[in-house]
Amino acid sequence: MQLDLSRHIDADPATVWAVLTDIPNAHRTLSGVLSVEILTAGDYEPGFRWRETRKMFGMKSTEEMMVQTADAPHSTTIVAENGGTEYKTVFTLTADADGGTTLFMHFSAETAHAPAISRVVMGVMGKVALNSTRKTMEQDLADIGSEAERRANS
Repeated sequence: MQLDLSRHIDADPATVWAVLTDIPNAHRTLSGVLSVEILTAGDYEPGFRWRETRKMFGMKSTEEMMVQTADAPHSTTIVAENGGTEYKTVFTLTADADGGTTLFMHFSAETAHAPAISRVVMGVMGKVALNSTRKTMEQDLADIGSEAERRANS
C-alpha cells in the first residue's frame, strides 16, 4: 500500500519543520494522536524513538516510531514495524515562491515479512485501510498546517 499527499502551508519551511518534528507535543498538534511516550532522550535525529497512540478503526493503536533520516528543514523519514508489516513515512518540505511551504508526504506499508494471514487480510481490507489511512494523513497534514500558520502569525 502506498499513499502520496501534499498540502500548501502559509508558513516558512523552518516553522513547518519545527511543528513536524515537535514529537513531545504531537498529541496537542495532531487531533488523531491520543498520547506520545518519548523512548530516547535528545533531539529529533536518526535513531530518535517514541510510542504514539492513536484511535484507528475505532480502537486504540500504539506504534513504536523511529526517525530514520532527518535533513532539517527539508525532509525526514519515519519508520515503524508491527506484526511483520513495515511502515515508512517520508515528509518533504519545499519552499514556495510566496514564502509558504508545500509539505509532501509519502506513506508506504509493506507486508513482505508479515505472516500469511496478515497479507491475506491486507489484500482483502487494503482499499478500506487505504481510505482510512488517507483520511488520517490528510487530517495530520491539516493539523500541522494549522499549527505552523498559527506560529507564523503570532
